[in-house]
Amino acid sequence: MYDVDNGICTPINDAKVDIWHANSQGVYSGVQDAGTGQNNFLRGYQMTDENGTVQFTTIYPGWYEGRAIHIHAKVRTFDGSNETLEWTSQFYLNNSINERVYTQPPYSKHGPVDMTNEEDFIYTGPSSDGLVKANTGQRLMLKLNEDDKQGYIGTFNIGLNAK
Repeated sequence: MYDVDNGICTPINDAKVDIWHANSQGVYSGVQDAGTGQNNFLRGYQMTDENGTVQFTTIYPGWYEGRAIHIHAKVRTFDGSNETLEWTSQFYLNNSINERVYTQPPYSKHGPVDMTNEEDFIYTGPSSDGLVKANTGQRLMLKLNEDDKQGYIGTFNIGLNAK
C-alpha cells in the first residue's frame, strides 16, 4: 500500500485493509437474504505494517450468477478515530486459472465458471473516479503464482493519493 504523490511512492503504515469473497459454492457470509447473516466467513482485515504490507490467507474465491470471480478489497486510513480515506475495489483472477480450479472439488460441485472477466460489467466498465474510461478490471488483476502446497500466492500493489 503506497501513497503516490507526484510519482513518489511512500508506504502507508496503519491502513486498515479488508477483504471478502464468496465461498466455493458462490455464497457470501453476512448476507441476510442468503441465510448467512449471522456468519462471518471469508471476511477479514489487517493493518498495514511499516512497509505498507498486509498478508491474507484464504481459499480460492467462488463465483455466483452474473459476476466474474473476484475478491473485494477496501482500504481505510484514519487520523485518530476519524476516517481520512476510503478506497473500495475488487481484484480479478486469471480466467484459465479459474477454469482449472473449478474442475477440482469442492468447486466442481458448483459447476463451471459462469462468466469470464471480459463478460463482467464491472470488469469492463469505467473506474468510479472516471480516470479510467473502460476495462478497469485489466488493472485489477491479482497476480497469481502457484506455490509448493498446491495453492496460489497472489500479490497486488495498491497506489493511492492519500492526501
